Amino acid sequence: MAIEILEIHHTGVRIDAGANKLSDTETFYKSVLGLARDEKRPTIPGIPGAWINVGEVGQIHLIGGDQPSPVAKGPGEDPTRPHIAFAVKDIVTTRKELDRMGVHYWVIEGLTSPDSTQVFMNDPCGNMVELHQVDKCRCRASNRA
Repeated sequence: MAIEILEIHHTGVRIDAGANKLSDTETFYKSVLGLARDEKRPTIPGIPGAWINVGEVGQIHLIGGDQPSPVAKGPGEDPTRPHIAFAVKDIVTTRKELDRMGVHYWVIEGLTSPDSTQVFMNDPCGNMVELHQVDKCRCRASNRA
């Protein structure tokens, strides 16, 4: 049985660590592309950034700070690396299915909200993929009707 993906939720992109880079990058997405910042992004210690809204539910997550980040689980297991994130119907069922398939993954809990669970893995080429339950993350997509 495959994982039940609901949608592409966000793409995480790295920004340079310079003091003005976050502001400059956010201004680019606003002024050049006409996109707005999601003001609901929580403060994440050691991980500066911004969430930029795209369409009805999609986002670009601008991620800064030093690497490895304070929440890295080990070499190659840092959620601040560039990645694509998918919303899943049920994160518990998703983890059980990944376990059944023998897929290596790591988990970050409570980062974006007290009850958030983010599951990360790498595809065969090393690209990072995040899975999370949309109603458990503190993001715009969780506020859909």
